[in-house]
Amino acid sequence: MSTDQTITNAIVPNVTAGVPFRKTSQFLMPAKLSGTATGQQQYNIYPVCALGGGKIFNGYGSLAQYIAGQKTVVIDGFEGVFYSRIKNALCRYFTAEGLSVNWIETQAFLKPVHTVDALVQPFMGAADSVWGTKCTLTLADLYQTDKLSALKPDTAFDINIIIGTGAALSGWNVPVIYIDLPKNELQFRMRAGSVTNLGADAVNEPFYMYKRFYFVDWVLLNAYKKQLLNKIAVIADAQWLDDINWMLKADFAAGLNKLSESVIRVRPWFEPGAWGGHWIRENIRNINKDVVNYAWSFELIVPENGLVFESDSNLLEVSFDFLMFHNQTQVLGKHAPVYGDEFPIRFDFLDTYDGGNLSIQCHPKLKYIQEVFGEKITQDETYYILDCTDKAEVYLGFQDNINPDTFRAALEESQAENKEIEIREYVQAHTAKKHDLFLIPNGTVHSAGTDNLVLEISATPYIFTFKMYDWVRLDLDGNPRPINIDHAFNNLDFTRKGDKVQEELISKQTVIEQGADWQLVHVPTHREHFYDVHRIEFDTEITIDTNNVCHVMMLVEGSAVRVKTNNGTEQVFAYAETFVIPAAATSYTLTNLGNSRAKVVKAFLK
Repeated sequence: MSTDQTITNAIVPNVTAGVPFRKTSQFLMPAKLSGTATGQQQYNIYPVCALGGGKIFNGYGSLAQYIAGQKTVVIDGFEGVFYSRIKNALCRYFTAEGLSVNWIETQAFLKPVHTVDALVQPFMGAADSVWGTKCTLTLADLYQTDKLSALKPDTAFDINIIIGTGAALSGWNVPVIYIDLPKNELQFRMRAGSVTNLGADAVNEPFYMYKRFYFVDWVLLNAYKKQLLNKIAVIADAQWLDDINWMLKADFAAGLNKLSESVIRVRPWFEPGAWGGHWIRENIRNINKDVVNYAWSFELIVPENGLVFESDSNLLEVSFDFLMFHNQTQVLGKHAPVYGDEFPIRFDFLDTYDGGNLSIQCHPKLKYIQEVFGEKITQDETYYILDCTDKAEVYLGFQDNINPDTFRAALEESQAENKEIEIREYVQAHTAKKHDLFLIPNGTVHSAGTDNLVLEISATPYIFTFKMYDWVRLDLDGNPRPINIDHAFNNLDFTRKGDKVQEELISKQTVIEQGADWQLVHVPTHREHFYDVHRIEFDTEITIDTNNVCHVMMLVEGSAVRVKTNNGTEQVFAYAETFVIPAAATSYTLTNLGNSRAKVVKAFLK
């Protein structure tokens, strides 16, 4: 079964008639909800923040009416937006109304492709590397800003519009319409070849395009979005091919403010992978079941997740960045001065049920990720076992007799000769049980074995995985997966071996508080982790203070809980759903809606 939507006419760059504009097995989020999810007690793939009636408007006709009332506007936004299609849709209305329009497209003011390529190349790393370095340019560096800023509205036309990414660089003091696009949808368009990178004139290999997105385009566009925040008059969502939803800035800001003092759940998205399993496919409703597997659920990886607002059943998704730009202090509380507008904790699922083992891997040390890749924090992880079979294992730490030279020689031989190795000669394997927490500070060798559903509680950086051994297998496209032995050996901590692994890298859980029908379990992390973990276990209800700290939470046992924050906001969350209580909520009450004891994991900054 195919869920790809197709272009019906060739007005989108790099796409011809009948060719899918997105390549994925995932369903496109609907522009309008059918029915309501209020009070639901099952995992919801389209969680929303309800704004009340009359806040989100649907369709190009209504947007065109707004523009006609303003006379002159700037239509700016993220990359990957089909600006030509938006222009054509608006033109149909303007033509019907007899309005003349002066259209100016920013693409004409980009610097030549060879110039842009030369500017971004220093940040792209080696040609065969997965990684580059975080870009230090600005969006304006890619444009002929002298020509853009020289543009003036033409009074001979009824309406003047500058359209395209970077439009506000013109400096026009007029309403800015900002069109956002979810990063997962951008990647689906990338895989279909319907979009290019910023300043590029051709589609490249997805491997290269994603690297340029991550290290260059998104860095520039997020900084630019932050700069534009107070100038935006309208925010719009352009993930649909022939539809658009939009809202006024005042209502958008009110929605962000509401989230920042109540409860947050981002829209999750799902991906297959070489080692993927079947737990997600069998236990989460409304996702496409016609897939080979699911390896990941992006539960809360905020650089790529979105927030969905709802009004009159109309949905509008924006990137999580907006919330951090607008409300970082309310969200992070006392930690905001440290992390600024970067949300530091992530939750995601690794599904190996009936699947395979993850690669044997490690993550960079803090100094290494800062100096080599330009990141601020490193990829410190933990594996919380949400579910597993009695055969499940986690690979963690070295055997006591590890010899780094021998280990490296075995890895290099395996890579060169496509040869399997007995990894247990070098790396320990530990039996995994539900609610175990395995500690993976940077530099630690590790892997999740088959038959696990891992809740990965980690730092927000998420692509810096140095694979050493991948079980001599291919990816889903039949290609070898990258092996990064040099990077790994620049970071591996060979002192994490023998009995020290059991002592220091498997969390020793203790009850630290208790009442008549509840207890608070400390699930301690490693001393190098900048976050800690508690598990709240209760039969009826319990009230918790935030103490000016953000809490990232998941129901890990039980059917559903109701969350009521101090401002009266109530929301129900089902088993395995991630939600965030911002620091500014001050306090919240969890009510158990199931028939057995509820258990909720809470991760928070130390």
